[in-house]
Amino acid sequence: MIIGIGTRRGITKEEVIEAIKQALDESGLSLEEITALASAKLKENEQGLLEAGKILGIPVDFLPDETLNSYNPPSASKASRFGLKGVAEPAALALSEEKQLICRKKIYGRVTIAIAR
Repeated sequence: MIIGIGTRRGITKEEVIEAIKQALDESGLSLEEITALASAKLKENEQGLLEAGKILGIPVDFLPDETLNSYNPPSASKASRFGLKGVAEPAALALSEEKQLICRKKIYGRVTIAIAR
């Protein structure tokens, strides 16, 4: 399964890890089921996101705008101000095998999480 992540600028690794753990708990999933974290290319320098991936031992993939915009996420997104249809849901869907959202995006403080399989 893939966790799609959208963040505010300057996010900490603790915020990212806590959001991931909450989302997994609420969905009845475990960290071991997650094969990758996915986000937008514009987040590739977010140290908190990169550090969270390292701590959790899960690779973080940063997807180009064209890839994210090739999906029509079910939830509205503030990412439209960056020319994106969304971040968390499209990123999760893009890397998932079945292209099925099992957890629509949910906001945890300054982190948005969506999960797809």
